[in-house]
Amino acid sequence: MNVAFIPVRGGSKSIPMKNVKPMAGKPLVFWAVKAASECSAIDKVYVSTDSIAIREIVAAFKFPNVFIIDRSEASASDVASTELSMLEFTNEFEFDNIALIQATSPLVTSTDLHNGFDMLACVDVNSVLSVVRQKRFIWSDCGSEFAEPQNYDYQNRPRRQDFDGFLVENGAFYITSRDLLIKNKCRLSGNIKTVEMVPESYTELDMPEDWTVVESLLLSRGSNIIVPKIRMFLADCDGTLTDGGMYYSSSGEEMKKFNTRDGAGLRMLKENGIITGIITGEESDIVRQRAAKIDVDVLLMDVVDKIEAIHGLCKKYNVNMENVAYIGDDLNDLAAIRAVGFGICVKDAVNDVRNAADYVTNSLGGNGAVREAANLILSKVIICE
Repeated sequence: MNVAFIPVRGGSKSIPMKNVKPMAGKPLVFWAVKAASECSAIDKVYVSTDSIAIREIVAAFKFPNVFIIDRSEASASDVASTELSMLEFTNEFEFDNIALIQATSPLVTSTDLHNGFDMLACVDVNSVLSVVRQKRFIWSDCGSEFAEPQNYDYQNRPRRQDFDGFLVENGAFYITSRDLLIKNKCRLSGNIKTVEMVPESYTELDMPEDWTVVESLLLSRGSNIIVPKIRMFLADCDGTLTDGGMYYSSSGEEMKKFNTRDGAGLRMLKENGIITGIITGEESDIVRQRAAKIDVDVLLMDVVDKIEAIHGLCKKYNVNMENVAYIGDDLNDLAAIRAVGFGICVKDAVNDVRNAADYVTNSLGGNGAVREAANLILSKVIICE
């Protein structure tokens, strides 16, 4: 049996609570857990943590083969080695091979991990680690002596395409057997092979400025987002189709701020044969007028139980729950986001909702988030029937 082991401690010096800080709309650890869970070569994924907050966040992920286990105080200290937590795990759980995956490597993919286990299966291979190829010219720091090149001849500078470069650990994952881990107490031993990952995975999340770089790279991978076939798209109103603000005229009349792009997004969905609707817990003439203007198929107001309402719509339109998308922002949307096939929340949604959503928009509620979700669903590049 192959297992993934993801150690996630609550303490972090450079970036507080780094492992669950939002990265591309999800807690950082989400991406490593997702890659491990979706790798067919991995049977079980174990997240080891000393933090109650992290435990609750990971528990909200929708991955059936993920298990959360306790991490001892000793193995979660600033001076403890990762091997200590791996050996603690080994004392309690049975497995054949283990992949240590770092939560701080959000660019790792299930394909990378699968390649790692394929490499481990090769004859006489005992351990595998992820690397990136760097085509940089390295010089020594000789102090008072003159500098010297370490990997090239500066008088015969090679062209980049002719330069093999060198391999650098990116820290994304390490794979070894249970027996060798126990024997050598190290994540790597014996005959070691490497698996190359994409060059951009070289960036480490050590400083706050690294965050922006890696997040932009992750967001550029939008084509990796799996969207089920959507037949019905439902949206909350306040905080989702509006900015959540409370506006009043000088006469005390209530007003709401909607976004033209969101209305256009709903119309685009309807034009493509997708049933559109608004579900809200309030009764409002303003919402009724807005729904009529953008011509949604369904308007349900004064709704107490949104799950019951969605089930009723599914029965009415003969649509399965897995073919429904729902977008919201607050706790009254949480159950719906978890229940439908594609749960979406706006960027400024509350944390519990963000953690449960399949997709978190880059736009704020009332500022084009619904249009962004519509574009995502309608993009043929990322729709999976």
